[in-house]
Order: sequence, then C-alpha cells, then structure tokens
Amino acid sequence: MFGAAVSVPMTAVSLRPTGFDELGLRRALSDRLLPFLVAAMAFLAALALAGWIGAASLAREWQAGSGSALTVQVPRPSDPAQTAEGRPDPAAGKRVDRTLALLAGTPGIASARRLSDAQLSDLLRPWLGAGAGRLDLPLPAVIAVRLSDPDADLDSLGRRIGVEVPGVLVESHGTWVGRLTALARSLQACAGLALLLVVGVAAAVVAVATRSGLSARREAIEIVHGLGATDGYIAARFAARATLLATVGGAAGAVLALPVLIMLAGLAAPFAGGAVPADQGTMAFLAALPTTIWVSLLALPAGAAAIGFLTAQGTVRRWLRRMP
Repeated sequence: MFGAAVSVPMTAVSLRPTGFDELGLRRALSDRLLPFLVAAMAFLAALALAGWIGAASLAREWQAGSGSALTVQVPRPSDPAQTAEGRPDPAAGKRVDRTLALLAGTPGIASARRLSDAQLSDLLRPWLGAGAGRLDLPLPAVIAVRLSDPDADLDSLGRRIGVEVPGVLVESHGTWVGRLTALARSLQACAGLALLLVVGVAAAVVAVATRSGLSARREAIEIVHGLGATDGYIAARFAARATLLATVGGAAGAVLALPVLIMLAGLAAPFAGGAVPADQGTMAFLAALPTTIWVSLLALPAGAAAIGFLTAQGTVRRWLRRMP
C-alpha cells in the first residue's frame, strides 16, 4: 500500500546555504568602521617601519662612507718642505706635496686628493658668503683621504706626518660618525616603540569591535551555542570576519602609505649617497624605495590579518567562557 522509503545520503543535503550568516556577523562587525581604523593603523605602521629601515640604512651609509675617511689640513701649503733639522728640503718640494707623498706611501690609505680652490670656496660659502673665494686669507690646503682599512692606526699616522711636515692637522670623522650613528639608533628605537604602539592599538580596535559584535548578537550566540555549537566554531566565525576586514584595512593602509614613502625616499636619497633625478618619472621614484620597504608594505595586510584573527579568537573565547 505504501511505497518503499527512499534513503537520501546526508552528503546530498545542504544543511546550510553557501554564505549563510547564521550569527549575523555582517551586521555585528560592520565593513565600514573596522577596515577604516585598521587602514589608519596600517598607514602609521608603514611610516614607523620606513623610519626604522631608513635610520638603519643611513647608519650603514655613514659608517661605510664618512667612517672610512679623514681630512688632512696643511698650513702654508706653498712653503718648501723641511728636513728633520728644520732646514728647507728642495728635493721634497712644497709642504703639501710632501704630505701627499707621505699619504700615498702609507698602508691602509686608498686615495689622497687635494681639494681645489673652488671646492674650498664651496665649503666656506655657508660661513663666509658667496665672496669666500675672493677673500685674501691664508687658507690651508685640505686633503681628502679615503681609507682602505677602517681600522688603520690614525694616531701613528698623525704623529708621523707631524714629524715630517710640522703643523699638519689630521682630523678623523669617527667622532661625528659615532654621534650620527647613535642618533640613527635612537630614531630606530623610537620607530620600534611607535610600531609596537600601533600594533597594540590595532589589537585593541579589533577587540573592541569584536566585543561590540558579541554584545549585539548575544541572543543568536546563546541559541546557536545551546543547539550544540562549540566555542571553537563560534570563535572561528568571528575570527574569519575580523580577519577579512583587517586584511582589507591593512591593504588599504599600505596603498595609502606608498606615495608618502616615495616622497620621503626622494628627500632622504641625498643623505644616503644618491638622489633621484626629477625628470626620470614615477618609475624612478618607485625604484628608489629599498627592497625592505616593499617587503614591509606587502607584509602589512598579512600582519593585519594575523592581528585580527588572533585578537578575535582570544576575545570570543574569553567572552564565551564567562557566559553563563
């Protein structure tokens, strides 16, 4: 009388439509406010990372450049060189020529070049004005020395030149390089603290948004939880939503930070030993950004996603444990 019962496999039945939002998280975690706040945090994080990387790059450039150089000043450069007894030595030529010969024959010195009168005028212009080159002053000869061995014994070099050519002053840049390096390290520390602060604020923003969503959907969560949904399932749903919104915000912040970083890279290029020509176009400015900056920008969305996921997971699980 009755037909045989038809057995339908459970796998053929769709218990939950694709994209079904049983907890109403699209309303609880808005896609307007949270991505905007995360984008602002990602923008600040990009600037902090750029400060960290830029300070480290400048410190390396100063150590490799000025740290391996020194300046030699020769008073009365046109006077004839003297012997150890103080008598003129015509065979040695002028005092500046004798100094150049001593520097050329010293191990650890890669090059020694005397600055021209025009270059000396350029150096004096900030203090003496545009007419520095026309002043009748007994200026010393200035020799720019590049060291092949940064660990060369400069004290013995100065004593040796002082004996051969009395009155010569050997000035190392090591003191100033040390101070500039300490300044760069301080800037790195400030950038690191700023980055930690931004990460903390971003985590707090996600936590507040998650708690707000939990409060707004409390009844739905209690019903789903009473029907057998585990804490891990509910936390995973909130974490997935928070991760998506944080990723979008992180990507937007990285894109917004890019033109600012390009401008800062152009301003800092002369201090790092190079400059971007103004007529080279946008691609030249993009190429001026260090590889580490690009890697940091690409990592911002992933970092924002990690913060969103971990913060939402922890917030939801703590809230569920306190729920009666």
